Amino acid sequence: MMKGHIEFYKMTGGGNDFILIDNREGQLDVDALRPVIPQLCRRKFSVGADGLIILEDSQKAHFRWRFFNADGSEAEMCGNGGRCAARLAHILGMAPADLSFETAAGLIRAQVKGRVVKLLLPPPSDMRLGIALPIGEEEISVDFVNTGVPHAVIFAPDLQEVDVVGVGRQIRHHQAFQPAGTNVDFMRVENSSVEIRTYERGVEDETLACGTGAVAVALIAGLRGLTTSPTTVIPRSGEPLTIYYEGSNKIKEVFLEGEVRMIYHGWLEEDALL
Repeated sequence: MMKGHIEFYKMTGGGNDFILIDNREGQLDVDALRPVIPQLCRRKFSVGADGLIILEDSQKAHFRWRFFNADGSEAEMCGNGGRCAARLAHILGMAPADLSFETAAGLIRAQVKGRVVKLLLPPPSDMRLGIALPIGEEEISVDFVNTGVPHAVIFAPDLQEVDVVGVGRQIRHHQAFQPAGTNVDFMRVENSSVEIRTYERGVEDETLACGTGAVAVALIAGLRGLTTSPTTVIPRSGEPLTIYYEGSNKIKEVFLEGEVRMIYHGWLEEDALL
């Protein structure tokens, strides 16, 4: 059990919220904190968040991060979480406006302009279109791309009628995506923008937004000739995200841009860790 006060920041970007902790001095035992991350991220009982981010010193970049989903599992990358981490690092004087940070998905670059943060993501990989996926007695056509973390993308003519949690959970755990599993995005193209609803791996529920998911649907829509760069993606939160990329068959220079807000700064008491 962790003892004493733990200083933290609460931030939100695009509809995802995060608990961020500055651990550059190494005073926090992350392995000891990890078992209570689900409690800290549990809404109504603690701070509540879609994930928790630890900022640490790095020899390769301005800082290194560790990202934990709300269930305590550690993930390679999170687009909106990365944008929050970049702005916090700039606010705290850890990094200039043009910065880089170290992740399990590779080195990430970011630009901070006030509340707007633009993040350069790793090049997408493992892109597959038209996967025939048996779900129960039906067969669903799914596109797939890894945008730092895996995403299965499904076209849905009516997003309001989609069973995001029910269908999303089946695809997230489908044998086709084992052992890591996948995030699941349902998308609809409206004029030149893309609307999206996401079932997030690690949160194990629908979230109001997903940065890497927004990138996934923008790239899939572009590959299918439905949109071009830059693409506006509207998540369930209603806060627009802008995706930039170059290329068609070989996509590169993928950016995720949107607003990031600092909500509050405080200290976790011992009761928050029970």
